[in-house]
Parts: sequence; C-alpha cells; structure tokens
Amino acid sequence: AGVVMATEANLDILRANSLLPDDLSLDDLGADDLLLVVRAESESAAQDALERVDELLVRRSAAAGADSAGDDPTGIDYHPKSLRGGLKSLPEAVWVLISTPGRFAAGVAQEALESGRHVFLYSDNVSIEDEARLKGEARERGLLVMGPDCGTAMVQGVGLGFANRVRRGPIGIVAAAGTGLQAVATRVHSLGHGVSHALGTGGRDLSEAVGGATALQGLDLLARDPETRVVVLVSKPPAPAVASRVLAAARGCGKPVVVTFSGLTPPVERVGNVRFARGLDEAARMAVEAVEDSSEIDSRDPAAGYLRGLFSGGTLALEVLHGLAVFLDPVFSNLHADGVSTLDDPGRSRAHTILDLGADEFTVGRLHPMIDPDLRNRRVLQESADPEVALILLDVVLGEGAHANPAEALAPVVRKALERTGLEIVVLLMGTEEDPQNLEEQGALLGQAGALIFRTNEQVIGYVAGRVGPATQALKVQVPLETLTTPFAAVNVGLEMFYSSLVDQEQRAVHVDWRPPAGGNERLAAILKKLKS
Repeated sequence: AGVVMATEANLDILRANSLLPDDLSLDDLGADDLLLVVRAESESAAQDALERVDELLVRRSAAAGADSAGDDPTGIDYHPKSLRGGLKSLPEAVWVLISTPGRFAAGVAQEALESGRHVFLYSDNVSIEDEARLKGEARERGLLVMGPDCGTAMVQGVGLGFANRVRRGPIGIVAAAGTGLQAVATRVHSLGHGVSHALGTGGRDLSEAVGGATALQGLDLLARDPETRVVVLVSKPPAPAVASRVLAAARGCGKPVVVTFSGLTPPVERVGNVRFARGLDEAARMAVEAVEDSSEIDSRDPAAGYLRGLFSGGTLALEVLHGLAVFLDPVFSNLHADGVSTLDDPGRSRAHTILDLGADEFTVGRLHPMIDPDLRNRRVLQESADPEVALILLDVVLGEGAHANPAEALAPVVRKALERTGLEIVVLLMGTEEDPQNLEEQGALLGQAGALIFRTNEQVIGYVAGRVGPATQALKVQVPLETLTTPFAAVNVGLEMFYSSLVDQEQRAVHVDWRPPAGGNERLAAILKKLKS
C-alpha cells in the first residue's frame, strides 16, 4: 500500500515500486490531494483493505475511546482546531511541530515564532525565501527553526519526527541531513555512548541563501550546554562562504567538534579542536574517541587579516588551494578550483590569494621561480607591506636543477618582511637529506630568519586554517540554554503520527486538528488574515 500526497516526486516513488498503473489518469490530481494505492492478490483483498482505510479516515481522534484522557499524558481528549487553541490548551509548550502541506507551513511557523515557540518544521515544499525569512526572525527572537524538510531531531532525549531511541550521553549533533543525524546517533549508541541533543537544521541551511542560520545557533547552544562535551556537525557540502563561517564557529566553541560534509573529501584530519571525518560512521567513532581525549583545546580566534600564498610548485599550490578553500572566503587564484575566484590581475592580490608563480603569466622572459627566486622575493616584500595581510605562505622545493641555496636567497627577505608586526611567514620545505642543497641546513636558515617550517601540505593546511579566516561572530541574541532544560512539551500541527510518537514517549503534547485556512481558498485566507491583523 502507498499513502502519499500526490506530488510529482511521490508519484515517481509509486511508479518505481509498481504501485501506479500506467493507464491510470492523473489529470485531476493536485499536489495537495491524498493518493491511496493498494496492490493485492485479489479483488476482495483489495476491497477489504480499502474498507479498512475508510474506517480509519472517518474515525475521529477524540472519539477513540471514552477514557482516552487517561492514556494521554496531557489529560486532554479534545483536539483544538488551531495553533492558538493548541497553545491555550498547553501553554507550557516550548516547541511547535509542523507537518502541514508546504504552501501553508510557513504561515503556521510564523505564528509559532510570534507566540515565542521554537519550531520543528517537517514540511517540505517551503520556499527558500520563506526559510531565510523565518530563520532570520527566529535569530532575532532567540528561537530555533529546525527545517523546513527537517526529518528528525532529539531534544532532552525526546525524539521528534523520524528519531531513533538512543541513550543519553555527552555527544551533541547539529545536522543538515536527517538520515545523517540518525546514522551518527545510532552508531554512537552502538559504540556504548549516548547523545545529549541532536538538532536538525533542514538540508538547505548551509546554502548561501540561508547562511547556516540554524547550524550557527545549534553550535552556539551546544557549546554552552554543560551536558554536551563533543559536537558532531553533519551536512551536505556547504556554500564556501557559509563553510568558513560555520567552521570558524566550530573552532571557537571551546569543545571538540567532529565535522563530516557528505561528498567532500576532508582536506586535513584536524585543525585545532575541529576533526574531519570521511563519513558518518567515522564521525561517530571520532566523536566517541574525542569524549575520552583530555588534550587542551586552542580556541583562539584566527589572526585578523588575509593569507597570501606564493608558490613555485603548481601542484603544491593547487592542493593547498583545494584544502584551504573550505575554510576561507573569498579565495582568489590564477589556478582553477571549486569555490575559488579567478584573479583578474595576477600582479595584484585580493583578499585571500594563492598564486602559482611558475604559471605562464609569470615566466615570460624569466626563469622558473625554482631556479631564480627574484620575482617571488620581490612579491613577498610587496605582500608584507599590505597591512591587511596576516600570513604569507611559501614553498621551498629542493632537488636537482633547483636553486643551489634557496634558503640563503630567501632568508634576508623573510627577516625584512617580519619587521612588520603581526605578520607570520610559513614555509613548506620539500626535499630529502640526499638533495644537494642539504635539507637540514635549509630548514635551519629559514627558521633562524623567523619562518615557521612545515614538511607536508597537510601540516600547512592544518596550521594556516587555524590562523587565518573569519573570526567567530557572536550571535546578537542567543537561544536560551533553558531550551535544553525546560521540561519538554509540544503542540503538534499536521501529521498525527508525530503526536502519537510523543505520547508513546510519555511526553506532554497536544495535537491540533488542523485544516487549511478558508478551506484552502488562498484569496479568502488572505482576507481573513487581514481581518485578524
């Protein structure tokens, strides 16, 4: 059997499961119509099933039994018809759960926010403009909007939506992915630990239009929650500008944070207190390990200023560019990579810039910078004179055919550049002890000049990502910590199964017997709304 709203996506699911005959006319169906399909071994079996459906549809919840109030933790056997009525029936409700059809959901969510309640917004087909508007208002009020299209969450051990029963524990989750949240939570449970709270955000939260609004609130809230010792952040690949802000918030939260962005290869294993997992299972395992890790967390804000990377090796530059583009925005380069802007004038850097000085535009009429360092040395001094620059990143590549003593040529430039207070110079030194330039001596010369020496790209990316980038932005209005401690109570508007789930979990809840305003007539509903206001 299939029972769905008759959207195109749901019709495709029915077809894929052989539950939609090819000769069935769908001309009269709309996205707000309920479509029920039964496939049976015989006509009589199908008819029996449909008759049972008729019984379920006509049976009113309030008439389920004369003593229904005894089974309801709220003691209520009447289902109000509006959110206002639901909140009047259960004024201590902190949450409003919304699963109405999408075209009505934003209006119900707006009403919930105006009443000062947090929102769990299961409904999909809510416009991204409405999502950004609702979350912007929630942020101003110190309220959470989890969703739209938020399938699951866990607050104080209470499962909302499609949540699993997992034990309580010290690991908090912020997830822009419903089943991703479930995967991490259940895996943490199987590893013998538990979840403090799991806050869903909706899959579009880390898009450029929404800006990570709920994710940033969730990270801030769990950072202040004494029950949460480790936070897991789960998302699809975020917009570059949003990623840098969210990762900055993770860096500054003062607790270990495990990050997994689905479909994105982690650039490094760790940056300060932030650890990167390659998938959901690994994220859960790393979170459990982080609970036992007592190492001190460096939660300093990054240095105020930009990165300028000046590379003689193109492949080294490209790998660092890919790795740092997750943390920094905007990033400019003469190389091409996702999330990176093209530098119009390679001779003049902008914001965070990483250059391959061995590219054609820099080698016309001159030797490659691995042979002749003059061009790069002059560019180092140019960048160091820019007061907005906080860190200069260089590579020094040893080996046959390269400059005979690159450190000797670079060290005086490093000393002069570091005369400017607040500037750091990091050098990726690549070579072996067998190279003619003498690896140990090269490192010593550069170190004595004041440069920080690293031997691998991963070390460089990890260090630089922790030193430059956006500072943590404090929320204008924080979500009160009482959100996670006030006894749970909720009003459910939409699917009754979510109300039943709360009752099964012995939580206080009221179900609203919701109907579309004015019977779904949008013109009449608009008139009624104007009259109310």
